[in-house]
Amino acid sequence: MSGEGVAVLAVAVVVAAFVQGASGLGFALIVAPVAGLLDPGLLPVFVLASMIPLNLYVAWRERAALDLRGAGWITAARLAATPGGLLLLWAVPDRRLGLLVGAATVLAAVVSLAAPAFTPGRRAYAAAGVVTGLTETATGVGGPPLALVYQHRPPAELRATVAVCFLVGEVASLGLLFATGQGRPEQLGWAVLLLPALAAGAWLSRLVHHRFDARRMRLFVLCFALVSGVVLMLGP
Repeated sequence: MSGEGVAVLAVAVVVAAFVQGASGLGFALIVAPVAGLLDPGLLPVFVLASMIPLNLYVAWRERAALDLRGAGWITAARLAATPGGLLLLWAVPDRRLGLLVGAATVLAAVVSLAAPAFTPGRRAYAAAGVVTGLTETATGVGGPPLALVYQHRPPAELRATVAVCFLVGEVASLGLLFATGQGRPEQLGWAVLLLPALAAGAWLSRLVHHRFDARRMRLFVLCFALVSGVVLMLGP
């Protein structure tokens, strides 16, 4: 990757860490399309590895608002679906991974924008966990189903619960990817290299997360995802 490419990716990581730290989602939706355009080989390991320290931080910061019941159902379903995500990754050639990420991003954005208000229950938690397990393992993008479930809950509850669910799932997905030869050390190296950018975005988010209009930010993130997903699908 060129120096300009690294700079673009670093900026995307700063913005994405700020958005997710403030609103509860958005990191993968912002970073995955950018990484896919610059170097599809970074996906999904780079995105998954980068999100681990970010979600550790958000989960600790918002721990008092965690929905343990919802997190339990989502995590159980997400872990059960993780092997299916790996099969999906195996079934799609590397050259088509960018198209898959773009399509998943656009679909997630459209569904999240169009969904009506509802009160989540066990079925909603389980469904969100299954979809997240499939898409996050295969593409690194798994936030929209969780955001959809918690979009009408208090912002702190969304941030805390989504962070915990992501954290468990990311560790499981990375372990499975590396155990089956789908992960490479250099992909982790990029995540380590961009840790300062991640930390900068997370630090900025702490300045606004209590006052941030999470609903408006989620709308912005999903609209951004829609545009970036289309760009990625039409790209080389």
